[in-house]
Amino acid sequence: MTEPIGRRIAFHRRRRGLSQAAVAGLVGRSESWLSQVERGLRTVDSYSVLRDLARVLRVDIGTLTGSGSEPERSVCHSDLVAIERALLSSFANAPIADVGSAVPALHGAYQAAHYDEVLAALPGLVEALDGQEPQLVAAGYTVVAKTLTKIGQHDLALVAADRARTAAQRGGELADVGMAVYQVACALLPTARAPLAEELAVTTATELDGDSPAMWSVTGALWLIAAVAAARRIDAAAAEERLDRAHQLADRLGEDANHRWTAFGPTNVAIHRVSVAVELGDAPAALAAAEAVDLDRLPEGLRSRRVQVQLDIAWAQAQRRRDAEALVALLEIERAAPQVTRRNAVARDTIRQLLARARGTSGAAVRGLAHRAGVAV
Repeated sequence: MTEPIGRRIAFHRRRRGLSQAAVAGLVGRSESWLSQVERGLRTVDSYSVLRDLARVLRVDIGTLTGSGSEPERSVCHSDLVAIERALLSSFANAPIADVGSAVPALHGAYQAAHYDEVLAALPGLVEALDGQEPQLVAAGYTVVAKTLTKIGQHDLALVAADRARTAAQRGGELADVGMAVYQVACALLPTARAPLAEELAVTTATELDGDSPAMWSVTGALWLIAAVAAARRIDAAAAEERLDRAHQLADRLGEDANHRWTAFGPTNVAIHRVSVAVELGDAPAALAAAEAVDLDRLPEGLRSRRVQVQLDIAWAQAQRRRDAEALVALLEIERAAPQVTRRNAVARDTIRQLLARARGTSGAAVRGLAHRAGVAV
């Protein structure tokens, strides 16, 4: 538990009988990089790479960060069972009565970071979507997919996202198709199918053709997720080029809007510049980019977007072992949107990292945050 992360990575790599070259290749890094990590000469400076290492080594992220063996689920087991049954079986749930009103309301609740409310409604929503108009079905499964992705349930998210895409294609609205593909890419990106996620996002963004605020927003959202995907491959040039494409669309849109629940606009592009810098492992660039973000420009209700910058800062500071600064960012997230620290997979893994290193007076604050967030020691 007290060993550096590099030694834990080396231990689990050897336990699986894998060479440094093999593991490094599977996570998109060089053999020399992994050698330096294992020898303690550098740290794992990207959440996505840490997650990929955990996947390749077949351990939980908490095992690598030293916060324990198998962490708790961030969602009540009974909630997940109900969602799984609704998506994958004929198990009957009480359907939502007015699905036409419920779908936009749940999108709004998701963007306000009211994840508990959305999760509780998902089984009934899935039941109610059967037999509805394609556009409503696409929008409904979109909110199911994005919520499941947010809490780290990527396999279920992919099922919902694929249903959204099928319905959107049946409905024939290109903006709906693009938004559904975006959700498919989001569900795939944290998995071994990340190359497919990137390909889908780039291909769809390139092929979408439309001259309307909704189309600009959906296409821009696809370029943003494609930029994040490139950053995870440590391809800074491709990430920057895709951010520029999104920026051009945001300029054309001319405002921070929320067409098709994308939250797309100039401010969201600026927020993604922070995320891309974090994925590239460039903490100073991430902090500098964060200074340029004017969150007051975002429309009301987009609380999950507002706290994303703080979430990126928390992760970046944790990788620099500046735990006090990371804790301040997490406490700000908890103040603004407490369900993020209890539900968001990245927030919870960052808390686990701080918890593993918690000492003295600051350790009490970290332990208090972990307790409130339901993160196990």
